[in-house]
Amino acid sequence: MERQSQPFSRIFLFLSAYWLLIVILLVCVAIEMTLQGADFGLWGSPLWRGLAYQYGGFWRGLLDNWQPNYTTQPIVMFASYSFLHGGFVHLLINMITLASLGRLVIERVGQVRFAMIYAVSLLGGALGFALLSTAVQPMVGASGALFGLAGVLTGWEYTVRRRARERMGPVLRVIGLLVGLNVIMYWAMEGNLAWETHLGGFLAGWAAGWWVRERNV
Repeated sequence: MERQSQPFSRIFLFLSAYWLLIVILLVCVAIEMTLQGADFGLWGSPLWRGLAYQYGGFWRGLLDNWQPNYTTQPIVMFASYSFLHGGFVHLLINMITLASLGRLVIERVGQVRFAMIYAVSLLGGALGFALLSTAVQPMVGASGALFGLAGVLTGWEYTVRRRARERMGPVLRVIGLLVGLNVIMYWAMEGNLAWETHLGGFLAGWAAGWWVRERNV
């Protein structure tokens, strides 16, 4: 009986340690799978995806003189955009990244401070898009928050190396890799990349690392 209970204990410990990350993953997956099913006519209507973007995507024009679909939309969209995606591939890439980066952050600061960093990052991503983009189409995806997680991890590495007076080569390489990744994606997507969201999320995540410290710092 003791041997049989060990796998269940490990599963319980894993779920208790990462439940918030799992919830975010499940919400994003559930929304996209619902829209995928509607796209293929399995349920609902093919109009669901467009409606989801209309009501939950980040619309730059709503900060100017566009008429919102509901009163609080210009505020809600600063968070709701991050739970919508542009298709299965977009979702898959973002969820793999979220699982890996999210776990690293949680292991360093716990779930409560992970939630704070994630929230600041997705808001920073939205703010970056609002300030820098002129797009008329909606922005969706968790990448603002994901770049925020990369930003906080990079910021922590920078702090450790600065205190130890070590070279910043690894930090600069990460930043260079992220910049190069954005350039490649921008080219591959023919300019349809919300790099402004990535930049805003990264800077917000880096800034969050100044007041959300690692457990061993």
